[in-house]
Amino acid sequence: MSIRISTIIGALAMLLACPMSIYAQSHVTTTTMTNKQTSKAITVNLYYQGSNGSARKFVEEMERSGIADSIRQEKGNLRYDYFLSLSDPETVLLIDSWSSQEAIDSHHASPMMKSLARLREKYDLHMKVERYINDTSSMPAADEHFIRR
Repeated sequence: MSIRISTIIGALAMLLACPMSIYAQSHVTTTTMTNKQTSKAITVNLYYQGSNGSARKFVEEMERSGIADSIRQEKGNLRYDYFLSLSDPETVLLIDSWSSQEAIDSHHASPMMKSLARLREKYDLHMKVERYINDTSSMPAADEHFIRR
């Protein structure tokens, strides 16, 4: 399957420009990733796919139970935000960023991962995963022209 980079960048830009979080902005991490990121942060995009609204119900329970907030407080977590798809109501995107692989490993070994796994099973979710290494230090000057800071 071939996906054009411009398509991915456009989709991410749209999602980031109009986040539709399940809860009000007060539930979104108040410190943005750009304020906390490290030069080689790792970002994992998880697309939770379900049926009959199960992905949204999963996110609601993650927020209501405090699991999402606990993850946001973990050492090395830079971002943990859910976004709703405008084109697919059965998919929720999680943008999950960490300062290092060690931070991700520690997160995966934490007791709350069992709770998270139980909720994924409860809502019968399937996942598609993308992983990116932040490398803004090598961004071409020509690209800077298109970024409004």
